[in-house]
Amino acid sequence: MDRKVVGMLCSYPKMNLGDWQWSQTPQAFGCWGQIQMEANAAKPDFLLLYQFDFYQQEPSQLDTGQLFRGLPQERIIYLRREPPFKKHQEQIIKEYQQAQNYCGYISGPDDFAPVPDYMPAIWYLSNSFQDLNEAPPPMKIGSCSWITSGIARTANHQRRLAFLRKLEEEKVNFVLYGRNLPEWCNSRGTVGNKWNVMAPYYYNLAIENYAENEWYVSEKLWDALLAWCLPIYYGGSAADKLLPPGSFLRLPSLDKQGIAYIKEVTANPQLWHEHRPQIAEARQIILHKLNLLNWLSDFVENFVDS
Repeated sequence: MDRKVVGMLCSYPKMNLGDWQWSQTPQAFGCWGQIQMEANAAKPDFLLLYQFDFYQQEPSQLDTGQLFRGLPQERIIYLRREPPFKKHQEQIIKEYQQAQNYCGYISGPDDFAPVPDYMPAIWYLSNSFQDLNEAPPPMKIGSCSWITSGIARTANHQRRLAFLRKLEEEKVNFVLYGRNLPEWCNSRGTVGNKWNVMAPYYYNLAIENYAENEWYVSEKLWDALLAWCLPIYYGGSAADKLLPPGSFLRLPSLDKQGIAYIKEVTANPQLWHEHRPQIAEARQIILHKLNLLNWLSDFVENFVDS
């Protein structure tokens, strides 16, 4: 098969890796369907700008076209990933306007994107695709875990940290992991592979930084499900449209009602067993349908056909 090579540019530090997302396919060298993912390819057939910040670039780099590896505009894809926080809305709109000068397809998880859409799924488990796809559920020995961070840049971040404090004050049964967390919380520290601190637990707290629209859903949900957890999820309505009913539980709020709900759920491991078929179904949807590489393959196939 004559696959098309997809290169990538990203503004996240350390993300422009030669083997970026190769673990999200069972085939070697990042191949999936119509494409081969090769982030640093000098002469790709298509170029993905993944959370690429135009404002960080020198105008001369943008205008010469060298940064975009000589590709025509219609072969450059812009996918925005970060939540559309209200305080950043003006800057996000400017980014979309800039992208329209260089990109043929521009999408983001918000209503003011040229193409509003869900972000294709990526995940942050180090397990191979084959392992995630074929291995049976791991043994569950713990009740609930939560992996989060101490980031407090926005009101949403601060609200999440306030909820964490309430959970600890109420002595809710969960184990906490993450980076840069406050000294007052009972954290077990950072981890190298999320699987290690998700898979042994029946439940996982998956609390989005943003829950105010119908488009945004992040790896917090994908990671939990791929680790065979039943997520206790706080986020927008996107997840309801992408995943089967019963594959996750809805955390009603980040307050006393939410705390009572978590206590009730985590006291009953049997609930995980009842929802196991839906978890299994959701995992296959994430791995095979929502997968970013599958999305790119479909895009390239439709582009060629057109």
